[in-house]
Formats: sequence, C-alpha cells, structure tokens
Amino acid sequence: QVQLVESGGDLVQPGGSLRLSCAASGRIFSIYDMNWYRQAPGKQREFVARISSGGITTYADSVTDRFTISRDNAKNTVFLQMNSLKPEDTAVYYCYALIRVDRSSAVAGYWGQGTQVTVSS
Repeated sequence: QVQLVESGGDLVQPGGSLRLSCAASGRIFSIYDMNWYRQAPGKQREFVARISSGGITTYADSVTDRFTISRDNAKNTVFLQMNSLKPEDTAVYYCYALIRVDRSSAVAGYWGQGTQVTVSS
C-alpha cells in the first residue's frame, strides 16, 4: 500500500512563513507529479502547486511569488515553502501524487490526509 503523510501545518500570523512536507511510503516503483492542493471551509478543494519528476513547477496565480514547491526524490518527499502568508491562505493542505507501484501497474493518484494551516493574528 502507498501512504502520503503531510506535516508542518500550524497557526501563523499574517506575513509569516511555514514549510509543509509530504512523505510517500510503501510499495513505490516510481513517483511522477507531486502536487499540493488546499481546501478552505465551505469551499472546493483547489490546486496550489505541482512539481514534475524532472523538477518543472507550476503554481496557482494566488500563490505565485509567495510559495515554492520542491522535492527530494531520494526520500520520496515533496515540500511547500509558504512565505508572506495571508488569512486567505487558511485551509487544510493536501498532498497528491501520481505513483506507479510496480513496473507493470498503471499510474494512480494518491492523497494524503491533510495538514491544517491557519493564518491569523
């Protein structure tokens, strides 16, 4: 089985910074795109950032120039450095990864359980 476990969520003041981590474990052959999504109360889950296996990054307009996604392929881990945080960044942040569990299997998507980020004074 594959597990994605996020960590790093916390309460932070506006203008502050946080670094989220998401570690994939279990039966893993290859990890392709790794993504961060977020869901605020009463809203739909939305895309935040993506990094390909080759390091190509994509960001939502709302976080460009404030958030940075990176990954450590040796540790099957993706990070999200969040700077200049705003109250509207408050949400549960989820990791989502495209993973092949063995050479002959299809690529499938896996979600983590989420980590709470609250931006408030």
